[in-house]
Amino acid sequence: MAKGLEDTVMYLYNRLLSLNEVGGSPMRFGVSVEEFHQFNQRQHACFPHGLTATATHDTKRGEDTRSRLQVLSEIPEEWEARLQRWREINSPHKKRIEGRGLPAANDEYALYQTLIGALPWEEQDWSSFEERVQAYAVKSVREGKTHSSWLRPDAVYEEALGHFVSALLNRDSAFWADFLPFQQEIAGYGVYNSLARTALKLAMVGVPDFYQGCELWDLSLVDPDNRRPVDYGLRQRLLAAVKARVATDPLAALAEFLQTPADGKAKLVLIWRGLHLRQQYPEVFQRGEYVPLPVLGSLQNHVVAFARVFGRQTVVAIAPRFYTGLIKNHELPLGDRVWQETRLVLPSHLDGPWHNEVTGATLMAAGSSCPFPSGFARARRHDRRGTGLEKSLLGKGFELFACGGHGFQTTGQAEGELDCKFGTPRFAVVVRKPFAGGLQQ
Repeated sequence: MAKGLEDTVMYLYNRLLSLNEVGGSPMRFGVSVEEFHQFNQRQHACFPHGLTATATHDTKRGEDTRSRLQVLSEIPEEWEARLQRWREINSPHKKRIEGRGLPAANDEYALYQTLIGALPWEEQDWSSFEERVQAYAVKSVREGKTHSSWLRPDAVYEEALGHFVSALLNRDSAFWADFLPFQQEIAGYGVYNSLARTALKLAMVGVPDFYQGCELWDLSLVDPDNRRPVDYGLRQRLLAAVKARVATDPLAALAEFLQTPADGKAKLVLIWRGLHLRQQYPEVFQRGEYVPLPVLGSLQNHVVAFARVFGRQTVVAIAPRFYTGLIKNHELPLGDRVWQETRLVLPSHLDGPWHNEVTGATLMAAGSSCPFPSGFARARRHDRRGTGLEKSLLGKGFELFACGGHGFQTTGQAEGELDCKFGTPRFAVVVRKPFAGGLQQ
């Protein structure tokens, strides 16, 4: 399995590289929201303490590299047009051997995805990025065993490949002028994909695992790139700065983190608050029921929402998806202008009160539905002794709520009837639909 699929096929079948992951399948473009909920209910019944990992020492690409690439599944027509244009622009940079242009079209296609997914935020890191991509490209073609291999390296092909990579990363080229604005737009949407994934990971059934360094953006490639030393001192300093800034003005702080996402503070603050929430409500996450929450309205397909319930304690997680159909690049997925009449359906006895963490405003559900909240918020909870406590709601569209009220039962199939016979599915709920993709030779 490892040598045949993960270390060969996943370097050849390049339709969408974010799918080519250990434990995943290049043929499967994510799952429906319903399947996602069913998976969590099975996990709750059979493996409630299983590890929820989105990156390891062996993943082919960093978790945030994949988040960027998944945006391409939402814009197949634009992506195809870009590919054809780039192929024409970069054709002169190919080495001609016996009438063939090197590198091959399939490897060229993989390189474009690699640059989109892994390009560092800061321009100062672009020079070292070329060295990283060069190493990745050689490993990729050797693992694919079509144009080169570890046992029989093809020096001519690998030299042509290296020359092509250098040409792509020439910042004075026509390609770069067309590529960079597109890449930055994809990276902007990728931020929201990453935050949505992080919110789901923190709240869904299982124990969230954070691979070394993934507290900030993980734009790594396959090993050894994903095993580079981690600057823990930087992460400690950033966490201290995040805590201090949030303490003064949480809403303004989060807006700043999203407006300048390069430093990774937007992801770091979500992880910090999410883990704090899990620490405050351990029984909710260790033993709590998993309850899918219905969404009504024209944009219901853009939302994943569920509750974790233990006794009188309830945590609700909400994550948007398919952002290219919701907002323009660099806009926030918040407010009635975006969500219109779309509402989250809550059981009637879970109507709040919900409190905004910044303004102190109280949000009550209208009947059995609730509009999507914006910004950081705070919800009041009463424990079994009736003591009023307040816990954080994580927001800016990626919500984790602690709410008062009575517990409620899951609907649908009873726990004892759940089928626990399944493999190890992977979920990429932000992936929208398949597309032809690729470049023809």
